[in-house]
Amino acid sequence: MTQIFEFAIIVIVISASGVMAPGPLFAANVSYGLREGSKSGVKMAIGHTIVEFPLVILLGIGVFSLESFPEFRTMISIVGAITLFIFAFIQIKNVLRKNQDISSIPKHSPLITGVALSALNPFFIIWWLTIGFKLISDAMLIWAFSGILIVFFLHIWMDFVWLGGISFLVSKSSRIISNRNYKVIMVGLSLSLVYFGITFLADISI
Repeated sequence: MTQIFEFAIIVIVISASGVMAPGPLFAANVSYGLREGSKSGVKMAIGHTIVEFPLVILLGIGVFSLESFPEFRTMISIVGAITLFIFAFIQIKNVLRKNQDISSIPKHSPLITGVALSALNPFFIIWWLTIGFKLISDAMLIWAFSGILIVFFLHIWMDFVWLGGISFLVSKSSRIISNRNYKVIMVGLSLSLVYFGITFLADISI
């Protein structure tokens, strides 16, 4: 029980840094929220899930296929750590920039937009191919194939809460979350990525 609780904290904290990161999906979600409220955020999260779920399953199959190679876990730990450091740097750099215009309203439905902005987002794909791959690998080492679903559900609920919550809040007041507080949260989450990157490297058996 303690093991899954500790693993859940790691997945949730690392996932939060990705889920809450500013990007095209976040910007589109704000735009839809101003017009349609929280329902648009939930629809966008469903579109995001349509892309994310099969990707996670494929990565889990990849982990199972590669576990026979003795250096696999060392390599994925190193790649995952480096990617965490890079993501932390990029996120801190992005959130410290001046506000970008996110008020334009997309033409497509929230669900289609969620699918498109997920499937065509290179940072989303890279996150799962590196950081996500490492998390899935660790989970499968403990819980076998069930680990794939454990990682997915520990991650995906945050997409629904974040996208649905933000679209609801902006529909009520576009200033309910101050820019300063948002930046503080994102910088804190980015620093947590650095910490977990160090733990990834520390877990490598020499």
